[in-house]
Amino acid sequence: MEQFEATLAGTDSSIDGIAQGITYPNFNNAYEFKSTDGTLHLIIAKDAEGEWIRLTGTEPFLSSWIDELAEQVESKL
Repeated sequence: MEQFEATLAGTDSSIDGIAQGITYPNFNNAYEFKSTDGTLHLIIAKDAEGEWIRLTGTEPFLSSWIDELAEQVESKL
């Protein structure tokens, strides 16, 4: 998958960045989000049950970001 612009809802404002599919050990469909300002990094993937989970990223993070990024990924598939 090619890169695409993505936006996540922060506590104070929106966080703009770039998302793309990546290779990640033991996961076929992993996606990475990097904010344009460098403050947020998030990698998500589907687990064995098909649920989106957070694999790694910056701390602290909002659990809602997993769902927000997953929705944007699925809209691009």
